[in-house]
Parts: sequence; C-alpha cells; structure tokens
Amino acid sequence: MNRFTSRQLADGRQITYVDGPDAPPRTAEDTRPLGDRLPSGEVRWDALVGDWVAVAGHRQGRTFLPPKDECPLCPTGRGSVPSEVPETSYDVAVFENRFPSYAPVSLGDRSVDPSGLFETRPALGRCEVVCFTSDHESSFKDLPVERVRRVVDTWAARTTALGQLPEVEQVFCFENRGREIGVTLHHPHGQIYAYPYVPARTAQLLDRAQEHLARTGRLLGADLLAAEQADGTRIVLTSEHWTAYVPFAARWPVEVHLVPHRDVPDLPALDEAERDDLAAVYQELLRRLDRYYVGPQDEPIALPYMAAWHQAPVRVGRDTSRLHLQLMSVLRAPGKLKYLAGSESGAGGWVTDVPPERQAARLREVAS
Repeated sequence: MNRFTSRQLADGRQITYVDGPDAPPRTAEDTRPLGDRLPSGEVRWDALVGDWVAVAGHRQGRTFLPPKDECPLCPTGRGSVPSEVPETSYDVAVFENRFPSYAPVSLGDRSVDPSGLFETRPALGRCEVVCFTSDHESSFKDLPVERVRRVVDTWAARTTALGQLPEVEQVFCFENRGREIGVTLHHPHGQIYAYPYVPARTAQLLDRAQEHLARTGRLLGADLLAAEQADGTRIVLTSEHWTAYVPFAARWPVEVHLVPHRDVPDLPALDEAERDDLAAVYQELLRRLDRYYVGPQDEPIALPYMAAWHQAPVRVGRDTSRLHLQLMSVLRAPGKLKYLAGSESGAGGWVTDVPPERQAARLREVAS
C-alpha cells in the first residue's frame, strides 16, 4: 500500500512523496527564495522530417555535476544548501523539473505558417524528476525490492495523472545513468516527460504496429515476443509474467527489451502480480548489466545505460501498442564508447558493434 502526499515547492511547482503506510507525515515547507517558476519555451515544426523540436534556451543554466554536499536531489539538511526536496528523508519523491523543456506555463506562442514550414506552439506539458531513494550513493539495482515496486507504482500513477492533462499526448518514463550518457546529477533518479505531441520514435512504433495488425490481425509486440521465445538464442531471462531478450536487430552494443507476457498498452494496465514480478525481474536484469563488463582485476564495471519505457500514446493507438522497456548502453567495451557519428546521426544507418546473440549469451552467463 502506497501513500501519495502532494505539496508545493517555493516557486509553485508540485512535489509528491510516495511512501509506505507507516512513513511520517510529509509537512516540510520549502523556504528557498526561488521567485516565480521558470516557464518553458516553444516547440517548432521541423518540416524536413515531420517532427517537433523543443526550444528551451533557459535550460543552459541548469545544475551540472554539483559536489555531493550541493546535490539538489538529496533531502534538505544533508548538504550545505537546501535541496529540491524539503523533507529530511524520503522513499520516493517526484517533482516538476526546475528547468523544464515542457511546463504548464510557456512563453511560446502558437503560430501557423501558411507554407507549413515555420509552425510553432507553446511547449506545454510536464517534465518531472523521479528520485528513487534519498541515498545519494545507491543505485536502482541496489534498492530493496519493495522500493523498486514503489517506483513502478509511481511510474504508473504519474502516467495516469499526466495523461489526463488536456495538452499531453504521450507520457515517457526513463532513466539515464552514468556520465557517459550525459547525466548531470549522480543521485539515483529518473525522469518523466509528458509531451504535447507524439514523439517520432513513438509514432514510428505505432505505425509499424498498426501495419502489422492490419496485415495479420495480431499485435506486433506479441508476435515478436513469441518468435524470440521460440528461437531462444537471444533470451536473457524469463519469469512468470516477463521476458527479457536482446532484439534480433539490436542497434546498441548492449541492448535488452523487457516485455510483459500479457498484452497491455502501458504501465497503469499492469496488475498487482505483474508489478510484483517486474520489481524482481528488472532488478535482476540491472544487476546482470553491472556484471556485463569487468576490469583488469575482474572487477565489475558499472554500466552507463538509458532505460526507456515505451507506452501507448494517451489518445491514439491504444489497441495496437504494447508496453515494453528498452535498456541500452553506449559502452561497447571497457573504456570504449560507441559514438553516434556520421552514419547513425547523419543518415540514420545503424551499425551494430556486438552481435545480439553474443550480448544475450553474456547476460545469461552473468546470472546471479
């Protein structure tokens, strides 16, 4: 049982604490002299590829790799400055980003270009930070399993809440870990973006799913899962409700998809048993990823990764989309990164550095 407590930060942004039933009440006030909340900018239409781009110049001043005693995600009172979390401890905390790409208040204007080339809109939506723990030195894989389950419930609850906002079309939960990925705060945390449009990757997944359904009468995600299970060479682990596999055409040096056995469009659709199982399976998968590479003395190397929950859009494609988690890393060998250079970034032509079957074999090998 979770208890959700919503409060306001000094500039009016919302913070929500997610606790167990026996946690202390959340009553701390944010006393920082923050002034008014920062508005978002605008989104601009890229007519060349048919996609939107957020313009958020105010984010250039966001916090960048502060020392531990100035970490804005630690509880207030543990460092030299007040943090974004007024309480002195917490289980899971979610708050609106202080430097948002999308926000409920925007300086952008809606303009329609008759040529269809230079359309703009306000960057309305939400950007939220999800702090997994108050322990600065921890990581997602080291959390108690009941805390992982609380994070799962938080993702689901925020997906529901954000999806009810009239301006939101897509809710995207994700975690970036490691400086190699571009993380600017080392405290264990993820983010949730609530977009005012359907982003290109989601639109591409939806188009393929709709094409497959029209051609076969079946869900593409379900057919891929069944085919991977039948083949077996790329399966990493399987539980009662979930299977993790390296996709047949993996693009990243390390890439794993974690998918439910049941057809569900998003995280809120998961039942209690599926959420319990997800907490354990996801944690085991992350532990294996941190044993994937070893150093000169056979010491495990913490893997920099991106973890992205692909959910159905809020208003379209909910009968064709199928939930899955995509875990990926840019680390192609200890001390060596895969750079998305000319072919990948310029032409979108991916080259896989490590065969998917080899990735899966290594992840089975390092099982605990």
